[in-house]
Amino acid sequence: MKNKMLTPEQAKKKELKRQKEIAKWEKEKARPKRNYYFAYLVLIITLIYATDEIASQIGTLMKTEIANDLFAKFGDSSVGALEILSILVVPFQAIGLLYRPFADRFGRKKFLIINTFGMSFAMLIIFLSNNVALYFLGACLVQFFIPHDMHVVYIMESSPSKHRARIYSAIKFIANMGVMLVPVLRRLLMEEASQWRNIYLIPAIVGIATSLIALLTARETDAFIDSRLKHLKMTEEEKKAEELSKSNGNAQGGLIPALKFAMKHKQLRWLYITATFLNLGFIASINYQVIMSYGYAESLYGKFTEEVMNAVSIGPVTTALFLFPFGCSCAQVIMGFISDSKGRKTAAIVTAANCLASFIGFWFGAKLGWEPYLVGFLCGACIGSFYSVNDVIIMMVGESAPTNLRSSCMSAEFIVVAIGIALSYVISLPTVTILGNNFMGTIGFALLVPGFIAGLILLVKKTNETKGIDMDTVTGLEWD
Repeated sequence: MKNKMLTPEQAKKKELKRQKEIAKWEKEKARPKRNYYFAYLVLIITLIYATDEIASQIGTLMKTEIANDLFAKFGDSSVGALEILSILVVPFQAIGLLYRPFADRFGRKKFLIINTFGMSFAMLIIFLSNNVALYFLGACLVQFFIPHDMHVVYIMESSPSKHRARIYSAIKFIANMGVMLVPVLRRLLMEEASQWRNIYLIPAIVGIATSLIALLTARETDAFIDSRLKHLKMTEEEKKAEELSKSNGNAQGGLIPALKFAMKHKQLRWLYITATFLNLGFIASINYQVIMSYGYAESLYGKFTEEVMNAVSIGPVTTALFLFPFGCSCAQVIMGFISDSKGRKTAAIVTAANCLASFIGFWFGAKLGWEPYLVGFLCGACIGSFYSVNDVIIMMVGESAPTNLRSSCMSAEFIVVAIGIALSYVISLPTVTILGNNFMGTIGFALLVPGFIAGLILLVKKTNETKGIDMDTVTGLEWD
């Protein structure tokens, strides 16, 4: 409602509420930052990022074991059965995207804490699961909280512009190295493939503890406070003028306003489309452990019996996964330093090319029985590059969107990217269910390679550099 439609009493209550919120954010902004606060913030964000990376990767790092345990009756199509279950999780990802834009209205900190606690609690549920239904509940919660990535928004809004990508890549490097906890726990706690649930406990406890530390010590980002105060202090005339403005309307967050805004402006529109093509290879990015397991089973044993898969699981696959986080981290660091020195666009192109080369090496390496450490490193470089190029694009989206729509534009990207992911599932799912788990590598190749070639062309031809953009003043119209 507009103020002119309110009764005097309603208008008074609304004004009191506005003044109260202004006072709250001004008090938060006035809070002094202790010495080394930024260093401390980086530490907390790194722990949260590590929790997010583990929650994101842990199920994929044990996909063969989970599929063969939960869906043993499906035999060689167990991965296909697990993928069908994964499709049922998609609505929870969509709900999570609707939930993410609230951070543009209510602040970054509370969602940083809620998301970290939520994904950690979800891992605890999976640890306790003794049936498919409970595992499904935990998986749904993980997928609800993971896409939010509020720690990424924190990094972008709290880091100096000229060092933003380096700081981001350094944090991501350490977070990726934290994923090494998974193969370590596999070696210590998984004597048989059926003991995969044990791996979830330690990451869950660490994540819950980190969320409580952040609750007590982290503060709201200055960029959000300034943007929110500016919005709250607007006069009615200024709000009307902003509604007519081409830049961003009167939207203080929201998926629909963000999506409309992005589609109207070239830079954001082509970034969205590029990311969609890149994610045609999504199925390979979540089934690399399956590709690795069945590649080694074929090269070392020439068959895929339960005994063979168990031997491969606790043998070469676990060994390979020790170098997986290192490959991921190296890809992320390379991206970050190129991004700050040569630009975001150059970093995206180099990282996408690296993903292609690493995937080919990893796939053939497993099929030919190469040294597990080498295969694990190539696998990590491929997956690290896959997510790094998506990270660069989401960073470019954030740097191409105004503050009041930044988190929403970053969320809205997933709506468009979902088209590529959906095609990846539609093509791969029937194929692997009919032909068997060992065909996952071929399917991944057929989707990832052409998708990345198209994405590279669009990166070169249609997108623009965002390095050095002022996050406080960018409007999104700069490239129209």
